Amino acid sequence: MTPGEARLWTIIRRSRLGARFRRQVPIGDWIADFACLGPKLVIEVDDQGHDLKDEGVRQCYFAAQGFTVLRFTNREIALEIEFAEADIRAEIARLRRTPEDA
Repeated sequence: MTPGEARLWTIIRRSRLGARFRRQVPIGDWIADFACLGPKLVIEVDDQGHDLKDEGVRQCYFAAQGFTVLRFTNREIALEIEFAEADIRAEIARLRRTPEDA
């Protein structure tokens, strides 16, 4: 786990996001950094070593399986963790809305 992933995992576990996340979740041939199977949300934390082409293929696969993907960099997690947490909360709320609410 990268430092950014570890920090985000601490926040996810301590927060009351209203959703249960697991880490290092296999989805097909890929491993999601974090996934919430309820509203089908994947959270990825990227570092400089990630191959962007590979990440695009991975993201498309997750989307084809019905997952929404939120992507953060290690730098964003290090400098702006509160914004990442707010984005996650907002995305969970958006995914849980029924069509009548939209």
